[in-house]
Order: sequence, then C-alpha cells, then structure tokens
Amino acid sequence: MVHRAIHRFTGGRRGLATPTPGGKFGYLRLTTVGRHSGQERAAILGYYEDGPNLVTLAMNGWADAEPAWWLNLQAQPDAIVELKNESRAIRARAAKGEERVRLWAKVRDYSGYGDDVDAYATLRSSETAVIVLEPRSESRP
Repeated sequence: MVHRAIHRFTGGRRGLATPTPGGKFGYLRLTTVGRHSGQERAAILGYYEDGPNLVTLAMNGWADAEPAWWLNLQAQPDAIVELKNESRAIRARAAKGEERVRLWAKVRDYSGYGDDVDAYATLRSSETAVIVLEPRSESRP
C-alpha cells in the first residue's frame, strides 16, 4: 500500500491522515502482536471516528481472505494505533447486531471504500467484519 511506503520512507512524518466526515476516511497505523510469531506487526488502515472509538473494516481489498491484522487482533485484541497527531492503546472487537448495521451505514459517508460499498461486499463469501477500536487506559498492549 502506498501509505505504508510513504509512512516508512518519511520516518512516520507522512502517510497518516484524519478522516473528514462526509469526505475521505482517515489512515491509521495499527500495531498488533503476531498470533504465531509473537512479533509486532504493523498495517496502515482506513478508518473513521465514532465518538471515542475508531472504526475500520476487516478486509484485504475485497478478497475473501481475512487480513492478518484482524486474525492477530482476534488472538490478542489489545494493540496500539498511531494517528496523525497521537498514539493510543486500544482494544479491538467486531461490532454485532444493530451496532454493526449503524457503523456499516456510516461507511457509506466516506469515500475510499468504493462507489458502492454494498456491491463490493457481495464479492466476499462471508460478511465483512466492522472492527471497533476502543480506547484503553494502559499505554502498551
């Protein structure tokens, strides 16, 4: 992904962005613990804000396979996110029921997921998880 290369090349000074409601989603850097290796793994993800929470979709483009970062979070939900102006400790979970419906509807308000996010989602054989990254008080996972 271009944003990952930009972030790495600039030493973290660029490549992350704040979401613009009614506009473009933001970019964050998520650091998880590898479920097999135990090593830190990083991914740049699109996100939007929902109150104090950050919301993203668990997808590899629109391919069927679950992304490694989501598999890592299922094994160890505590992680760190780096935003444009801060880092925060988070705990990840998949939204369920009415919360998922509400958060999925908000995805449509942000460009970047595709012109018709619902049509793209049908390319996958299973429902795309909506991931909620909730703040936690600890400084490290």
